[in-house]
Amino acid sequence: MFNPTYTEEQHALVETTRKFVRDRLIPVAGELDEEERFPTELFQEAWDLGLMNVEIPEDYGGLGLSTLEGCLIAEEFAYGCTGFGTSIMCNHLGCLPLMVAGTEEQKQRWLSRMTEEFLFASYCCSEPDAGSDVAGMKTKIVQDGDEWVINGQKRWITNGGHATVYTGFATLDARSRHKGIVAFVVDRETKGVSVGKKEKKLGQRCSNTVDVLFDDVRIPADQILGEPGRGFPIAMEVFDKSRPMIAAAAAGLIRRCLDESSKYALERKTFGVPIANHQAIQFMIAEMVMAYETVRMLYSKAAWEVDNNIKRTSTSAIAKALGADLAVKCATDAVQVFGGYGYTREYPVEKLYRDAKLLQIYEGTSQIQRMVIAKNHLFRR
Repeated sequence: MFNPTYTEEQHALVETTRKFVRDRLIPVAGELDEEERFPTELFQEAWDLGLMNVEIPEDYGGLGLSTLEGCLIAEEFAYGCTGFGTSIMCNHLGCLPLMVAGTEEQKQRWLSRMTEEFLFASYCCSEPDAGSDVAGMKTKIVQDGDEWVINGQKRWITNGGHATVYTGFATLDARSRHKGIVAFVVDRETKGVSVGKKEKKLGQRCSNTVDVLFDDVRIPADQILGEPGRGFPIAMEVFDKSRPMIAAAAAGLIRRCLDESSKYALERKTFGVPIANHQAIQFMIAEMVMAYETVRMLYSKAAWEVDNNIKRTSTSAIAKALGADLAVKCATDAVQVFGGYGYTREYPVEKLYRDAKLLQIYEGTSQIQRMVIAKNHLFRR
């Protein structure tokens, strides 16, 4: 039965991450945002502390932590900076196709690299004309003797400019849609693999987002993940396992909004009293408290289901959609609590406001999540 309490070991994991966030990330988060700089040295510190790739099984050199424990780490990183947290999460996302569909040999070869060396992985699924419509991808893969040849363009690839390993998806025949998709893994140094320009983004600016291009990229058969043509279910299972982390990131951002707003409301005075005395402010604070408790419970339940092999796609979708929407609302209210000051870069809430929006977009928009939830409710009962 789902139990929403955490163990002593899990609390210790949170404290380790929280200390790193407090001492190393928060002091530089604003600067990283201004400079749009990918903080390799901070990621290296997180890797050294064992806070990256935490779900890779022990058989491949990882810690073998649960999805819930990965989510607890994700919440803390997002409290400090969602851009930083996104890059950590997307390293896990890049490894998930291997964890879901890789053979023992593939896992030993590729996952072990992620634990032996400080490396980045990227998940190459979205395309210029196939974001929400995964089955509409046009990146082509064809078999040529003992090799497979990939041609196409992937867009919005987090960590793409720094990744050493790419997991991705291509189609045998675009007309086959979800029935023709092939999952694969490829090294950055493979001939024909290149990256495009870094995207200039509204928020989460310290994370790296680029196009990844495949131009007659040849890979051996042992770099195909799962059965050719069965890549779509792999992609969907990956999203089921990764979306709880997005909800956890939303919880972290909501908690930061709550803490910043509460502190300011108790210090800032109008009409001779702290604005915390005004009911209008109290209502916004109360909404943030409710939002945090709700999203924390939802991501914990979604992660618990993943860890217990309970396949209920709607749970992850609910956590992701509601978490993202509430994060945007709480960030909006946080700016409102700060008034004019909230609209300036003197205080962190304007960054929270910009960072929150992406939570409603990546790994399936809030609208796509609603479609998933509705279809699961209406047609899969």
